[in-house]
Amino acid sequence: MTTSNIFLLVLGLGAAMPAHAQQTADYPIRAVPFTKVKLTDSFWLPRLKTNTDVTIPASFARCEATNRVKNFEMAAAKSGKFATVYPFDDTDIYKTIEGASYSLSVYPDAKLDTYVDGLIRKVGAAQEPDGYLYTARTIDPAHPHHWAGQERWEKERELSHELYNAGHLYEAAVAHYEATGKKTLLIIALKNADLVCSVFGPGKRTVAPGHEIVEMGLVKLYRATGKPEYLSTAKFFIEARGQYKGYDPKSADPFKNGQYWQDDQPVAAQTEAEGHAVRAEYLYSAMADVAALTGDKKLLAAVDTIWQNMVGKKMYVQGGTGAVPAGERFGANYELPNTTAYNETCASVADVYWNQRMFQLHGDAKYVDVMEKVLYNGLISGVGLDGKSFFYSNAMQIKNAMGYHDTEPARAGWFECSCCPTNLARLMPALPGYVYAQKDRDLYVNLFVSGNTTLRIGKQNIGITQQNNYPWDGGLKFTVNPATATDFTLRLRIPGWARNQAMPSSLYTFATPSSQTATIKINGRPVAYTLQNGYAVLARKWRKGDVVDLTLPMEVRRVLANAQVKDNLGKVALQRGPVIYCAEWKDNNGKTSNLIVPAGVAFSTAFQPGLLNGVMTLTATVPAVEVEATSVRTVPQAFSAIPYYAWANRGKGEMTVWFPERVTAVDLLSQPTAQEAAAGK
Repeated sequence: MTTSNIFLLVLGLGAAMPAHAQQTADYPIRAVPFTKVKLTDSFWLPRLKTNTDVTIPASFARCEATNRVKNFEMAAAKSGKFATVYPFDDTDIYKTIEGASYSLSVYPDAKLDTYVDGLIRKVGAAQEPDGYLYTARTIDPAHPHHWAGQERWEKERELSHELYNAGHLYEAAVAHYEATGKKTLLIIALKNADLVCSVFGPGKRTVAPGHEIVEMGLVKLYRATGKPEYLSTAKFFIEARGQYKGYDPKSADPFKNGQYWQDDQPVAAQTEAEGHAVRAEYLYSAMADVAALTGDKKLLAAVDTIWQNMVGKKMYVQGGTGAVPAGERFGANYELPNTTAYNETCASVADVYWNQRMFQLHGDAKYVDVMEKVLYNGLISGVGLDGKSFFYSNAMQIKNAMGYHDTEPARAGWFECSCCPTNLARLMPALPGYVYAQKDRDLYVNLFVSGNTTLRIGKQNIGITQQNNYPWDGGLKFTVNPATATDFTLRLRIPGWARNQAMPSSLYTFATPSSQTATIKINGRPVAYTLQNGYAVLARKWRKGDVVDLTLPMEVRRVLANAQVKDNLGKVALQRGPVIYCAEWKDNNGKTSNLIVPAGVAFSTAFQPGLLNGVMTLTATVPAVEVEATSVRTVPQAFSAIPYYAWANRGKGEMTVWFPERVTAVDLLSQPTAQEAAAGK
């Protein structure tokens, strides 16, 4: 396809493209675009506004202050020395541009728009004539970054991140074009993608990208242009895995056997979530994309199997993934330690992308259940309430103010490797796009967020308005406003947690079943409903002003882990609605590792608008262990728990998600000795 044809497509003149480039397959279920969903709620909307007002400007400012922008300026001048630590630091600019672009779609801002235009000019000036764009080499080609090798792509499999940079460039370019209608960044991305497609492919160079995302980015360019080479190259990169002969398949070391890079065997043969969690979940997202667009049944079967493994054996109760600090990776099945839990924030971002794609493939609410768990817990814990402090990893337990090993006891404003803050900046503005989806005359309601949207079913415009106080209240109201009376099916997700299912697997279960169920009324009258794939199926002729009331039970539930998760034997976690709770030192006499939560404890709930930007707290009286010189005893103590996502906003101190049910399970060494404190242990 010629460049002129590409630009015709980009301008929306899809009818002009050759027949062979027309997309013939895709996800059977399409998300309603985030630009068509207006939020009015009190939970997510303030977070999106904070992302716009604080997170994105702070990210751009830190890209300036840490010389990430300077790298592009020096690459344009072909002079200087690469000024940051990692060759993938270019992506922090790309990701923040992506987030800013999405934000501009919702909150027009002339000043931000002008600033982004200026950054794009700097990116374009740094691009080499043939489309290559990688400041770590271009600044001084004779002395590139030591991860990069002397030749282009030489160390792509292990270290260079050249294709990783390209993938984030592509994603940012499509976002910027869709948001602004400007082609400036898209032209840069297409030039680079054309170079990549000319270098890699059948009969050309082969590599399994060391850090996946170029595959997802190429798919986005394919959707924007219809150019088949972009899709075929994405598929080529996916299928290149498992071909490298330099690994030792007998080694148990994931760095030596290829598992760290998901490269130990072809993807169609992989059955477990393995290796670096972020890389893995980007790969699995791309596998879902390519399976949807090509109908590749082997890819589909593989990604289904891997998903079952992750959700069944490798996910924390708050949705975090990637348990092992060494390599930021998945561990073995059921390897989910608390004191050294890693749970990289980027992995939660990738997990949202993956589960959304799995839902669009299969239309099953279990994928949205997992996505909801991640969104309300393990993802937003990654950013402080101030919008400019972040966790790279997300702990499950802090035993003293210093944390342990790689566990972070407090958020930081920025990191040497700052992939997580910029990843959050790009995800948050797009969240409204996860609320609704559509397949023919079926309308799916996936997330419960107050707001409204209008979409077309057949030839009719259908307005949907949500009103709720979720996740604190289970009363959900939906008003349906078709232009004229219209037959269609409304599919309301009944969350797994409201159906006695803590997880769509046996990894986590509720300690006791509940007799409470979700109830539905239409125009004030109770209705029986059929449950299909986790959705209440409401098929009828809808008329203007029809009101659906869905009431979800909001009990405090005790969660148990599978017995093979050794760290959680004899322990319990607490959940209310989609929210996982933790206890923090601030509310519990200065410590949490001495708290016991036995069966039968009665919890009270109260919404506290002045606490942590407004949270529902859980309170009870529980036994607390007191250790004296010659004795150990338990005493009754007031207990308070807050949503996990809100911890570490009030200083450093102990935090616990899993609570012993009996005294014998308590780790009594909750405080460091004087010698340990002096040594920083």
